[in-house]
Amino acid sequence: QVQLVESGGGLVQPGGSLTLSCAPSGSILSFGSMGWYRQAPGKQRDLVATISHGGDINYADSVKGRFTISRDSAKNTVLLQMNSLKPEDTAVYYCHATQGWLHTPYWGQGTQVTVSS
Repeated sequence: QVQLVESGGGLVQPGGSLTLSCAPSGSILSFGSMGWYRQAPGKQRDLVATISHGGDINYADSVKGRFTISRDSAKNTVLLQMNSLKPEDTAVYYCHATQGWLHTPYWGQGTQVTVSS
């Protein structure tokens, strides 16, 4: 079964930048919506940003102007460029995608992002 694989997490100082990437582990037909969610300790998993197959983008208010989502539909990959990182951005970041008319969901295992001095 195809899985989503994230990379690019790590430890960064406040004000720094990181880029997360996500790709499927095997061959798969084109995804519909792709995006990123995050979950901080003791909190629910929240939407960070999504991008449709047609390029429509949605951001959480907390990341607007700092994060940029992009995708390569030919490769079924999605990136999240994160700038001006804040300690409150610390969380496990999960890649998400949907496929087909049933919007079958796919999730990655998550990658830790820690913003701390």
